[in-house]
Amino acid sequence: MTAPTLAFFTRLLDDASPADRYALATAQIQHAEQHGIQRAWVAQHHFRAAEGGLPSPLVFLANVAAHTSRIRLGTGVITLSIEDPVRVAEDAAVADLLSGGRIDIGLGSGGTPSSFAPFGEDVREKAATYDRKLGVLLDALSGRDIGAANTLYPDGSALSSRIWQATFSAHGGTRAGAHGHGLLLSRTQPRPKDDPQAPLAALQEPIIDAYLEALPPGAEPRITASRTIFVADDRAEALRFAEVGLRRAAEGFRRQGQVIPGDTLDDLIAALDTHLGTPEDVAASLAADASLRRATEIAFQVHSVDAPHDHVLRSIELFTAEVAPALGYALDTSFDNGTVKEKA
Repeated sequence: MTAPTLAFFTRLLDDASPADRYALATAQIQHAEQHGIQRAWVAQHHFRAAEGGLPSPLVFLANVAAHTSRIRLGTGVITLSIEDPVRVAEDAAVADLLSGGRIDIGLGSGGTPSSFAPFGEDVREKAATYDRKLGVLLDALSGRDIGAANTLYPDGSALSSRIWQATFSAHGGTRAGAHGHGLLLSRTQPRPKDDPQAPLAALQEPIIDAYLEALPPGAEPRITASRTIFVADDRAEALRFAEVGLRRAAEGFRRQGQVIPGDTLDDLIAALDTHLGTPEDVAASLAADASLRRATEIAFQVHSVDAPHDHVLRSIELFTAEVAPALGYALDTSFDNGTVKEKA
C-alpha cells in the first residue's frame, strides 16, 4: 500500500477574537504547508464559539489560498443538511478558481442539533434532507439542470472528483463508496453505550470495509482518518495542556449524551483517542491504531488538547520532522526547512 499522506486539521478554537482566530489558523496552515503537509481541513460550526469559530469555511479557504501556494484546502465538513446545496456548489466553484484548483469538499449530515432551527430544518429529518441535498449538489457540480434550465456558473465539474463524505456508520461508508467519493473518519467516533471502551479501530474498520466494497470498479479509495495528535519536546508539557483541554472536551461530550468512562487523565487520553507526548511517544501510539493502516491520509489536529498557537506550530514541526519519517508517512519534499526548493 502507498504511504499515507498528511493533512492538518483545525476547528479554529484558539483562545482569541474571531479575527485573530482566523489569522492564527491561516498562520498554522502556512506553517503546515512549509513543513510538507499536503492538505488542510477546516471544520464548519455555526453560532457557538466554544464549538468552533467558522460558519463559512469556503470564504475562509479562499483567503487562505491567497496566502499559500501548494497545500490543498478542504472543508471538514460542511453540514449539508442545513445549507443551500446550490450556494455550496457556487461558493466552492469560485473558491476553487481563486485557489488554482486546490479545493476539496467534505460533507456531513450532522452537527449541533440546535443549529438546524435557524436554517428552517428539522434535525430529526437530517438523513433524508442530506440525501436530497447531496443529489442537488452533485447535479450542480456536474453541469446538469438544477431548475428552470439553469446550470452552474462558473463550471464546477472539476470538484466532482474531490468530494468527501464524513460518517459514523457502515451505511454512510457504503453511500460514500457508491458515489466514488472520499471517506472521512472522525477522531470523535461515539462509542456504543453498551461498550464505551470499544477500540476506535473496532468501530471504524467496518465503515472502511463497507466503503471499499461499494466503490465502483477502478475507483481509487480515498480514506482520511482524523486523529488528535499533540507532539511536544517534553511529555510533561503535553500532559499539562491535556489536563485542561481533555477534561473540558469530556464534559462537552457527556452533556451531549456520550459515555466517556473514567476520570483520570490517562482514562481521558484513552477514551478520547489522544496521541500525545514526545515524538517517540506519539509514533508508538499511532503505530498501535489499526485503522490508520488502511487510511490513505492521516489528518492531525491539536483538538481537544487545545494548546496555544506557538505550541501548535512546534507540534507541526516535531510531527513532520520526527514522527512522520518514523512511520513512513509521505510529505511534500518541495519544501526544505520552510523554503521552496529550486526545481532542477
